[in-house]
Amino acid sequence: MAGKVMIVTGGGRGIGAATARLAAERGFAVCVNYRQDKEAAVSLAKEIKGIAVQADVSQEADVVRLFEETDRALGRVGALVNNAGIVDRSVRVEQITAARLARMFAVNVTGSFLCAREAVKRMSKRHGGAGGAIVNVSSIAAKLGSPGDYVDYAASKGAIDTFTIGLAKEVGAEGIRVNAVRPGIIRTGIHAVSGDPARVERIGQTAALQRPGEPEEVARAILWLVSEEASYLTGAIVDVSGGR
Repeated sequence: MAGKVMIVTGGGRGIGAATARLAAERGFAVCVNYRQDKEAAVSLAKEIKGIAVQADVSQEADVVRLFEETDRALGRVGALVNNAGIVDRSVRVEQITAARLARMFAVNVTGSFLCAREAVKRMSKRHGGAGGAIVNVSSIAAKLGSPGDYVDYAASKGAIDTFTIGLAKEVGAEGIRVNAVRPGIIRTGIHAVSGDPARVERIGQTAALQRPGEPEEVARAILWLVSEEASYLTGAIVDVSGGR
């Protein structure tokens, strides 16, 4: 693909860290973005000989700085993985506050838009770029709705699905492919905030494969979507959910 520089948002742990490692193995220079856990991100960046950049993707100025620092250190980005996202404790809709909604959509939706905006400015042939690939990390919750758990999170990921389709059609003629993965229940730390530490194994058993997934299994799908093996794929949403 054009450009072997990748930015992985929320790249310090879980699916993001697995993606950064696999990308580095496949020849990418990787920027590991993080919001809070500097130690994990810096350690990973050293391991893969990349860089770690602190930025809150919900903040426009931070996103601009993230891409500018990547430009200076690694060169023009050719692949973006919009992985940064948050979840919250399991509650019913009648208990969800406006503050929780604002935070959920600011990170999960606005953050992905802002990062994609900066990537398009650099990748698009319309702007003198060489093309590239964007992969948005959605969730199987977008299909299932997550009733009684976090309908707000599911709705934010539904927005990511629509965003993926729309952006793919908008920039396809400019050399940019845009796809998404929808992970199911994956063994990562994000579930710890739900208040139900056993949920990963319990819900994983309801998948057709009768187990939770591993971050590396999602990372392999992401790297395939970025690669030339998926050269005629855009606007696609790939479920990596064990058959849920």
